[in-house]
Amino acid sequence: MKKFNVGIIGATGMVGQRFSLLLNSHPWFNVVCVAASARSAGKTLKDAVGERWAMSEPMPQALAEMTVFDAEKDVDKIASMVDFVFCAVNMNKDEIRALEEKYAKAECPVVSNNSAHRHTPDVPMVIPEINPEHIEIISAQRKRLGTKRGFIAVKPNCSLQSYVPALNPLMEDFKVTKTLACTYQAISGAGKTFETMPEILDNVIPFIGGEEEKSELEPLKIWGKIDGDKIVSASEPSITTQCLRVPVSDGHIAAVFVSFEKKPTKEEILQRWADFRGVPQELELPSAPKQFLHYFEEENRPQTKLDRNIDGGMAVSIGRLREDTQYDYKFVCLSHNTLRGAAGGAVLVAELLAAKGYFD
Repeated sequence: MKKFNVGIIGATGMVGQRFSLLLNSHPWFNVVCVAASARSAGKTLKDAVGERWAMSEPMPQALAEMTVFDAEKDVDKIASMVDFVFCAVNMNKDEIRALEEKYAKAECPVVSNNSAHRHTPDVPMVIPEINPEHIEIISAQRKRLGTKRGFIAVKPNCSLQSYVPALNPLMEDFKVTKTLACTYQAISGAGKTFETMPEILDNVIPFIGGEEEKSELEPLKIWGKIDGDKIVSASEPSITTQCLRVPVSDGHIAAVFVSFEKKPTKEEILQRWADFRGVPQELELPSAPKQFLHYFEEENRPQTKLDRNIDGGMAVSIGRLREDTQYDYKFVCLSHNTLRGAAGGAVLVAELLAAKGYFD
């Protein structure tokens, strides 16, 4: 695979920081520029971030000394330097939509961590193991935008990336009819650390703005189909969620309840999870976990602290599968929210796009 020059738009935020670590020694992607808001522009990344560096590993030296571009004013300059950009900006949705389309129309593909374009009908929202075929809508999007290379692709919300992968291998043979998922979400999902979110200590906050709507609607687009020049969302299963913020640094857990049209045995579910592989595993993409779904037999696993980093934080852990009195089954899932759920998931989407020739 050739090397692609990339930029990080929104490099000073928590997801941007995670991008910088993941891309620092990436075999395919070479970071050549970083960008953020006007107040950071002109500073080195190290100075722009200052004391807000939230990662446990130090900032990569090569990126630390890069001069930060203005994400809005320097679009053309950035587009001339890169093959594509990762985007993780902190702006309102209308501004994000406009900014990402500006990059795309400058013939600079965008792989976005943001939610603004997730429901744009011709923008693929991809978990590469589940709906890689959705990237084929890019040709229709390019036609709408009037571009030859430029496009936008997004990854879905972090809250659903523990339970949707667990449900997916059960969809075809057994047909999931309804799902209830309660998610217990880490503070890094809000861009916070324990130092910057003291109100979470000894506390649970039972509301995360917009999260439940995303968790209920986004899976239906992921399970949808391309129809002409748009992706049409699936009409089922019925999904209801509650999302809570808990005092955990990284890692989202979901307590999942599920019913089927054709109820499988427990052994059939476990076998589907063990056997499940997707295109990233077949292509051996650099960020792909070797085993996407890990099942723990122990009653007290998965645990956030012990299991969030399995396979580089790109795998999903599952446990406590058992029959339920109201639904057919219940189980617990765990994913790392800033790796699989955010920057790592976007890097994997970019690897899929690169492998399929969309950056050529």
